[in-house]
Amino acid sequence: MSAPVFICPAAADAVAGAMVEVTGDEARHAVTVQRRLVGEAVDLVDGAGARASGRIVAVGDSRMTVEIARASRDADPEVVLVQALAKGGRDEQAIEAATELGATRVVPWAADRSIVQWRGAKVDKARDRWRSLVTAATKQSRRARIPTVEPHVSTKQLALLVTAATDAGARVLILHESADTAMVDLDWSHGNTAPLWMIVGPEGGVSDHEIDLLTHAGAEAVLLGPHVLRASSAGPAAIAALAALRGTWSTRGDGRGFTLEG
Repeated sequence: MSAPVFICPAAADAVAGAMVEVTGDEARHAVTVQRRLVGEAVDLVDGAGARASGRIVAVGDSRMTVEIARASRDADPEVVLVQALAKGGRDEQAIEAATELGATRVVPWAADRSIVQWRGAKVDKARDRWRSLVTAATKQSRRARIPTVEPHVSTKQLALLVTAATDAGARVLILHESADTAMVDLDWSHGNTAPLWMIVGPEGGVSDHEIDLLTHAGAEAVLLGPHVLRASSAGPAAIAALAALRGTWSTRGDGRGFTLEG
């Protein structure tokens, strides 16, 4: 069984043989809530890909000392989920699952058909909520990288981001039930490790105006499969399918997506 993960900025510079002290909420959660004991294996991560694996050598009320046995970095391929705001917490479900499946960035999108809107004081509160969700999902899935939650964007702002991303070499896909090309039929023979963006609309779908604007900016409209998925499941399903298609879940090859020795 893999070791539980705790967030500790000092993991970024940890080396084998070092003693790293975890304090504050993370230590309290480890010692008081999870009742971790001396001798148990844990992973400390910095949230940016660094992982320090070791064993607990001392515990206190709000501290935990770990002797590091191995330092490494997780080689997560860049996967950006653009998630339209959706009702019923389905957008939150989507970003949680997407984090577990490998998303490295999340962009909240106020789509034309989004019923939910972030306005005024709600903007910061909602973004903080998303940050909290992806942090918890990162720890639950035992990843070393916490996805960045970007500022929420309008469709026009998203089009500018798409143009910049494709100009920089990223591939941008937008899920659309009327697309002519299935995602599984795309050519992945080149650029399998290039940054990948996945755009997912709200419950009412992506409007024709948005499809035109985003494809003109460089996005490719693709069909995920024969069924219409909810906003909560479309993005995670697409990220999982892409990981299989591009080989980033394979233990063969260059190991992208897995922990690499530092």
